[in-house]
Amino acid sequence: MGRFYLVISVFFAGCWPGFVQAQQQADTLKVNTLDTLTVEGIRQIRTESLPDVHGTYLLAGKRSELIRLTNLDANIASKTGRQLLARIPGLFVYDMDGTGNQLNIATRGLDPHRSWELNIRQNGIITNSDMYGYPASHYSPPTESLERVELVRGTGSLQYGAQFGGMINYITKAADTTRRFGFESINAVGSYGLLSTYNAIGGKVGRLTYYAYDYRRVFAGYRENARSHAQAQFVSLQFQATNRLRLRAELGRSTYLAQQPGPLTDAQFARNPRQATRSRNYFNPDIYVPSLRAVWQPSDRTQLTATLSAVLGMRNSVLFDAFADVPDAPDPQTGQYKPRQVDIDHFNSYTAEIRLLHRYQIGPLPATLVIGVQGMNNDLHRRQVGRGTTGSAFDLSLTATGWGRDLHYYTRNVAVFAESQVELTPKLTLSPGIRRENGLTRMRGTISYYSPDAVPNDIAHQFTLLGVSSQYRITPQIRFYAGYSQAYRPVIFKDIIPVSVYERVDTNLKDAHGYTLEAGVAGLWRSIHVNVGVFDLLYRNRLGSIVTTSADGSSTVLRTNIGDSRSRGVEALLEADLFRSGKLLVSGFTSTAYLDARYLNVQVSTGTENRSVSGNRVEAAPAWTSRNGVTLRYRQVSLTTQYSYVGKTFSDALNTEIPTGNGARGLVPAYSLWDLNATWWFRKRLTIRGSISNLTNRQYFTKRPTFYPGPGIWPSDGRSFTLSAGLRL
Repeated sequence: MGRFYLVISVFFAGCWPGFVQAQQQADTLKVNTLDTLTVEGIRQIRTESLPDVHGTYLLAGKRSELIRLTNLDANIASKTGRQLLARIPGLFVYDMDGTGNQLNIATRGLDPHRSWELNIRQNGIITNSDMYGYPASHYSPPTESLERVELVRGTGSLQYGAQFGGMINYITKAADTTRRFGFESINAVGSYGLLSTYNAIGGKVGRLTYYAYDYRRVFAGYRENARSHAQAQFVSLQFQATNRLRLRAELGRSTYLAQQPGPLTDAQFARNPRQATRSRNYFNPDIYVPSLRAVWQPSDRTQLTATLSAVLGMRNSVLFDAFADVPDAPDPQTGQYKPRQVDIDHFNSYTAEIRLLHRYQIGPLPATLVIGVQGMNNDLHRRQVGRGTTGSAFDLSLTATGWGRDLHYYTRNVAVFAESQVELTPKLTLSPGIRRENGLTRMRGTISYYSPDAVPNDIAHQFTLLGVSSQYRITPQIRFYAGYSQAYRPVIFKDIIPVSVYERVDTNLKDAHGYTLEAGVAGLWRSIHVNVGVFDLLYRNRLGSIVTTSADGSSTVLRTNIGDSRSRGVEALLEADLFRSGKLLVSGFTSTAYLDARYLNVQVSTGTENRSVSGNRVEAAPAWTSRNGVTLRYRQVSLTTQYSYVGKTFSDALNTEIPTGNGARGLVPAYSLWDLNATWWFRKRLTIRGSISNLTNRQYFTKRPTFYPGPGIWPSDGRSFTLSAGLRL
């Protein structure tokens, strides 16, 4: 491009006098109008790896995926995880709160409950409710607001956190900076009373870029008593103070109220999977995520990013808590229901992070260094087992003074980290790194059925985590990657709260720790995109319960560290153009993973005794997961058929196969699903999407939870239809 400008400059410098003279005689010249040239292309869906240097993150030698949601044929309005993230091999999707409310996902044999094994971010801002107390994903932006999803596996954890599962970063849509004002509206209707509307504005005025949206959604639910109401808002302001300093402020909010239809037994599921066992249970998170960020680039080789953020809000629930075979029915004599249990969590999580990226030389070798510090100050206030009303509406008021558990979980933690990416040769890169965690969690408060002097519990988080990754570029488009990184998972609130007077908690609990080891090959060969890798994940000091016997012969259930688990497997993604002719393109993909996740040296309580489960499979860890799709694109019309298969899993460490009468334990059968999605893009302004999810109306479930929202079967949605229209002005 520079040569082009040089040639143009020389041309005009030499020809300017003649050019002026020619303009004076312009009335004698003939003007010719050129024909309009239209260039048409075919939209391609292809997963990408993130670049070696991504903002202030170093990702060479690490497995990563980038999925552009705006290009997908998928059920955007219903936030269907198996479609949106189909190209992430081995992804386990847990359907828990009904379609569209939250994504519950995990990889490599980890727990998918509200995605809490992942470092979850929006535009790089942490959104986990409390990393040390309750790291769940209660903040849930609408899929309509997202432009892309970035996933980095566990070997990158030294830079963003210490999570085994890796980091998932949801990137919101941005304003069109070529315009002062732009508007987008996406509206959807669907089966079971689905109605949603997403409306956004954005633009650039001078040095200020702005973007904001409002989202509303109602859904009657596939099952009885499963209605939900959701809304979300977001505002982003970015000011370009100078050519080298950019300031950004954001505020996101998400909330929903979901009626919980309750768990089913196996007999109830077989008879009618759409039935409900509860009519008075509700779940309601309301989360705010404010943030301030400054990005300063003092030189072409250096970039400094400073971020202040918080996660503030509540997680509320009111429910009749019992097994599926225990009916929630009024008393025959009084005609009144039993009082419900009320739980209220308040999140006060604050994060400050500074990251410095600098490019330098080690002799003749180019290198890039990232150093940083991350501080967290959290206070999770948990009030549980309150005596609620006997009514049927969502009501958090109490009918008796006090709470069964009224606890604070205070955490202060400082982590410092450094990683360097050194180009040993033009093709070979080596990236060593280190992270030091130093913090303390203190639990204080009262438990009504527990001795006051037994409640306080202090847990120190002191880890030095090491890692190294390498990358070799076989060609400019194909790379071989390999990496090793240590990780840990703090003891969270749930792990140390005794459920009853018959339980006690080990006062010397240790955080889970271990490592992730992975290697693979990724890149583009001709028209085939490939990312195939192997991994080994060791998870030490898992939390659980065992039976202990005191000197007087009495037995107590002790919550403590029970042993280790290990996950090994293969993750393969292949995408290819199968046929191309003119304006027609047929492409396909397969995203398939094999997983062997087993317990090592573990004993668990059966209620009256301890039993070894070494060699048993980890819960919610299918041996095979495979999602496959074929896409036909003609001009601006696209049609995708997807087939998904998930192998059988177990609900408990004992690997119970024959279901119990209450449905709480037993095998989770394998299932396969067909989905059909179509999209029509019309002149970049109008987008029409249509979806048929679960085409064959397969009745299935993904997990038997052992705790919230209730032990038993939670059926997933049957066949549903969705139609949405998006308009951009």
